[in-house]
Amino acid sequence: MRFLKVLAVLLAYPSEPLAAASGELRQAIQAEPGLAGTDRAALRSLVVEIEQGDLLERQARYSGWFDHGRATSLNLFEHLHGESRERGPAMVELKALYARHGLSLASIELPDALPVFLEFLSTQPRDVARLQLRDAADAIRAIGEALAVRRSPYAAVPQVLLSIAGVAGLSARPVLPPEPPPDAEWAEAPVSFGAPQGVVSQVMRFVRRGRG
Repeated sequence: MRFLKVLAVLLAYPSEPLAAASGELRQAIQAEPGLAGTDRAALRSLVVEIEQGDLLERQARYSGWFDHGRATSLNLFEHLHGESRERGPAMVELKALYARHGLSLASIELPDALPVFLEFLSTQPRDVARLQLRDAADAIRAIGEALAVRRSPYAAVPQVLLSIAGVAGLSARPVLPPEPPPDAEWAEAPVSFGAPQGVVSQVMRFVRRGRG
């Protein structure tokens, strides 16, 4: 399920290293045999968003789509549990799942962040990864539909994830007017998901723990 890491990378905050990896991303999208034609085309459009145009404008659009409310938050448990008491134990359980596979987070990222979850699933057998995606399908669909009504090309990633999981894809939703760019203060504190070289192949968020 290495392609799940590609999808995690596609959700990264825009950066020059990420744009420089666009060729690698295109090759991975072209080589993935299970993609429907429409999904492949949508992912290619997302690569265009990632690589072309002024970097600050790309970063502003990304922040506008992801950093202004719960609807498009990439933290899965915000959609599943909100601010309920169940969120804390669920976070602990997810970290324990990673630990049982010899992985620990290499940064301050939350364990329920969708890119983190996808990187973990990319290390798992296909059947296991698909089952985990099905369990998270409601949250993934909520993110995708919120992005779709905002005309965000990033909606392509949730759509592909739902397809991989073998569940219903995004439903038709009314299109909202484009949102204005966020204030500069939102764009000044990016979370970098990329890596300078070999962005797809490198482990970005996890480190393997040594064996005792």
